[in-house]
Amino acid sequence: MIQSLRGMNDILSQDYERFTYFIDIATSVAQKYGFHYIETPLLEETALFKRSVGESSDIVGKEMYQFIDKGKNDVCLRPEGTAGVVRAFVQKKLDKAGGTHRFFYHGSMFRYERPQKGRLRQFHQFGVESFGVDSVYEDANMIMMTSDILKACGIGYRLQLNSLGDSNCMPQYRQSLVSFITSVEEEICEDCVRRKSTNPIRVLDCKNTHCQSLYVNAPKLINSLCSACDEDFTKLKEILDNNGIKYEIDTHLVRGLDYYSKTAFEFVSDDIGSQSAIAGGGRYDKLVEFLDGRPTTAVGFAMGIERLMELIVMPKISQEGYYIGALDDNAIDLVVQLAHKKKSHR
Repeated sequence: MIQSLRGMNDILSQDYERFTYFIDIATSVAQKYGFHYIETPLLEETALFKRSVGESSDIVGKEMYQFIDKGKNDVCLRPEGTAGVVRAFVQKKLDKAGGTHRFFYHGSMFRYERPQKGRLRQFHQFGVESFGVDSVYEDANMIMMTSDILKACGIGYRLQLNSLGDSNCMPQYRQSLVSFITSVEEEICEDCVRRKSTNPIRVLDCKNTHCQSLYVNAPKLINSLCSACDEDFTKLKEILDNNGIKYEIDTHLVRGLDYYSKTAFEFVSDDIGSQSAIAGGGRYDKLVEFLDGRPTTAVGFAMGIERLMELIVMPKISQEGYYIGALDDNAIDLVVQLAHKKKSHR
């Protein structure tokens, strides 16, 4: 018997109802915030993700479904949604048009990693991307939109917040962090040793518990922010406070992708075990430029739908209907006609 590939599941009946219920809610909220639907291909050039997600990331280094197609092109199934949206943004010359562009999307993503509860090799994301708004108010919009979606689905959460700084304050912090990593290099894992030379800040995201115990004493980027980044972060916290959005500051929150700067955030749940992140995002002002577009500020977030499925509180639906039965074979034609009329007039 042929079975589905490991980590690639079917969506049937009850799960499908939850899945579409979430998509409907998330779509409605995104549209109320002024976002419009975009759909990008499942298959992209591998170079897109190497240049955007970053070769130092686990996604590019270990997890992509990558192959050479019949035209000798190096391609892969998309492992995340942002890079494809940015590619479309540049390809359609929207970066040259100026103004504000806001998109939302949902669909399948693919990562070759060890399948576990809420983490599959084919999974689904809902995400939004906003281009052209250089204001911390747009960062707050992202966070409030995520909160609205989760609340509408009856999902509780904790919000974790950090600032990753920018090109003004990151270089100096990078030097101090590299010095610290060097001082503990003999005790950290191989991935952290590799990240020291590729993207040092990623060591703070290491899942190795021994590494994390060492990084408690690492320098904190939030203490090294330049005045502009510090003002933005202070303003973001003020906006969230004024709108009743509670948050925790997590100085080790760096997200798993290389393209983030300034605001980084994650929504976590205490009800789904160790894989507690259910949504996350932040600002990525340099990514459009990295992909050969005009410099354009941008911010966005994504939500893993499979991780939300068991948390969604479904509304109670009252069932209404008719039962029409035939007492003998001669009445079957009449019953079919009546049933068809009832269905077509509902």
